[in-house]
Amino acid sequence: MKLQGRAKMLRIYFGEDDRWNDRPLYEAIVKKCRQLDIAGATVYRGFEGYGASTLIRHPHFLGRTGDLPIMVQVIDTEEKIKTLLPVLDEMVSEGLIAMSDVEVIKYVHQEGVHAK
Repeated sequence: MKLQGRAKMLRIYFGEDDRWNDRPLYEAIVKKCRQLDIAGATVYRGFEGYGASTLIRHPHFLGRTGDLPIMVQVIDTEEKIKTLLPVLDEMVSEGLIAMSDVEVIKYVHQEGVHAK
């Protein structure tokens, strides 16, 4: 089954070491998205980047990692995203939230129908 339409996409940028209630912030955001029945959320870990602090975050010498950049991408209807924004305001103390309009094509698994 294929669904199409307009949606909103959030990209939430912060550091890997950021936390919320004693758990990694990215885990807390994904869990909250699931609780709010958001269509989808994906966590990306960056190799290098910087933000407002202008501190470049990248892997350290000998493979040890620093506070690498994290991006959580969330996509759903405008109404659902609006329910998430106030929660993110509380959770994300330092970072950037970017929102954009997107056109989505969603393939949905139907019970009892299997791809060949």
